[in-house]
Amino acid sequence: MNSPEKAKAGKLFVITAPSGAGKTSLIDALMRADPSLKLSISYTTRAPRPGEKGGVDYHFVDDAAFLAMRERGEFLESAEVHGYRYGTSKKVITDALRRGEDLILEIDWQGARQVRAIYPGCVGIFILPPSLEELERRMRARAQDSEGVIRRRLEAARGEMDHAREFDYVIINKDFQTALRELATLIQKERSKHGPHHR
Repeated sequence: MNSPEKAKAGKLFVITAPSGAGKTSLIDALMRADPSLKLSISYTTRAPRPGEKGGVDYHFVDDAAFLAMRERGEFLESAEVHGYRYGTSKKVITDALRRGEDLILEIDWQGARQVRAIYPGCVGIFILPPSLEELERRMRARAQDSEGVIRRRLEAARGEMDHAREFDYVIINKDFQTALRELATLIQKERSKHGPHHR
């Protein structure tokens, strides 16, 4: 077919990890190194953590606003995690991919499963801590959560890690720079797959 190639759609990368595995830090570093990647900002009903900004880290909304959005069918996926609701705007994802932007979606395994059903071509990346002991150490070092919250998150992490096999790639974040290099390399590899010479 000799017709000019239609504008290529963007690539959707779904990145998941248990709390404390270093996912957010890896994504922040990745985006600083490659500003052409865009991050989809999720909606959440939880309160901002110290240093988090509305519209940058999350869109912080109350329960009523979140449920109204869900009722109107505005979410591509939504889930309840640790007692709070999280959701991804359908329009933001659709518009970005249509513009040919490569987009990172930082969501939990439940949301990833919902997104895969709608975008089977998305690339799933699961970030694992080296061990549960190390995960616990990192949570305590962060000093943001109470003992009860840490216990709950560790329990949840154990279950979340079982879902790693549902993803295309698994990266173990033992050493930050190594994990970052692995993440950047595989994203580059996946992006080059849909260049004009890909058959």
